[in-house]
Amino acid sequence: MMVDSQTNIRETVFLSKATPGDDAFALWLAPRLEAEGYRVFADILSLDTGDVWRRKITDTLQNKAVKMVLCCSDDTLARRGVIEEIGIAEDLTKELKDPNFILPLKMERFKKVFGIGELQYINFENRWADGLAELLKSLERQEVPKASTGDINPNWAAYQHRQAVHLEDKPEVLTSNWLRILSAPDTLYLLEPTGPFDEDALKTRAADFVLPVIVHERGVLTFASPFDLEEHFLSVGRFEAKAETALSDFMEHGSETMGIEARDARNMVVNLFRQAWEKHMSANGFYTHTYATGAAHHVDASQIELNKRISWGRQGERRSSVLRNKARGKIWSYGVSAQPSLFPWPHYRVKARVLFSEEDKDTLKVIGEKKDQHRLRRSICSTWRNKAWHGRLMAFLELLAGDSPYVDLPVGGGGSITVDAMPVQVTSPKTARQVFVQNEEAEEEDLTTLSGPPVVRDTEPDAEEDDQLAPEKETEDNSVS
Repeated sequence: MMVDSQTNIRETVFLSKATPGDDAFALWLAPRLEAEGYRVFADILSLDTGDVWRRKITDTLQNKAVKMVLCCSDDTLARRGVIEEIGIAEDLTKELKDPNFILPLKMERFKKVFGIGELQYINFENRWADGLAELLKSLERQEVPKASTGDINPNWAAYQHRQAVHLEDKPEVLTSNWLRILSAPDTLYLLEPTGPFDEDALKTRAADFVLPVIVHERGVLTFASPFDLEEHFLSVGRFEAKAETALSDFMEHGSETMGIEARDARNMVVNLFRQAWEKHMSANGFYTHTYATGAAHHVDASQIELNKRISWGRQGERRSSVLRNKARGKIWSYGVSAQPSLFPWPHYRVKARVLFSEEDKDTLKVIGEKKDQHRLRRSICSTWRNKAWHGRLMAFLELLAGDSPYVDLPVGGGGSITVDAMPVQVTSPKTARQVFVQNEEAEEEDLTTLSGPPVVRDTEPDAEEDDQLAPEKETEDNSVS
């Protein structure tokens, strides 16, 4: 652990940059360093209202910085503030006896400047992702202390979002993550065994039944018929209908006959709807993974191979997206969790999930460490953007629904819960234009997301995607040119 002469602990990676010229790079780099556990200072986010900004920058560099990461381009190195920071860093190099205190990052070809002309640089000119990998190796070799377990300040993304979105005075159609429940069976039944039975056996058999049921008193609440339960509940006994109720009345008033209050009734219906979704997903070969907030279902190798495109969209406007692929030596699988709700009308609220596993030909070896899953999502999925997420959701629903515009979730008695496979759409009176992504006619640049014409950008590429390629350049040694 490096300390200064006043024994202050130094654990901040100080990012010296031009404002606003290097802002896009800082917003890309800082959260990735934080994901690896480093504490990062950059003026665009680390200054609070009322700060004497130059004093805080100087104090952080002089007293808290363990390394200064310097963005190098002719424009940046000509800035007065950057020149002053280099001067302070030169003094710290001597004071801390750290010849590697300044870590130059070559953003583009630049002329030598006093103080850093002979320093070895890390090349960020061609691919930011390659430069990041080299920077992380350098920080590790030089034993730069980590200050956290990979927590990323959410304000990086919030700042970028504020800077990247412009409002236009025209309507915009938006796709939600709500799937409307179009219909469900009219009647719910309370089924009970006709004779003595083992309550533990009833609960055990109910837990792994293929249709949704809820154990209630001596029986089960379900849409299914006694015939549907006969084979699976053979060890419990034969069932008969003890009571029945209209679904709409049950949700509004509960059931006096069954001894169920209205609030409990609505919770039970939500439970049955949730079970219907999850049991249908499992029966159709989706891989179930349990997260902190519940189960999600991911596409499996038995359903689609790696990098296979799933076509989606209306007739004449077909596109395609990938739901399983390989990235950085890991296999990622897209999936969703679905939470039913009855307000303001019955629907499922779906949430996108991405699960990473080790590459294995014989079995799915899910990476068990939550921090590793989180780190991979932060790095790999951060490049997908809105169009990619939208495309993957639409492809997932297309895979789930097949040729039908609906998803039918069996619940027994010959009935099903019918769900619209097209998410609910709404029209906003304003259009939010994301100026740093692509224009409205362009497709996502990553070939594993949306197929379509080449990208046409509104602005110069900001290189924010890990997989972004720059034109090939002649190989150089890593010395300042």
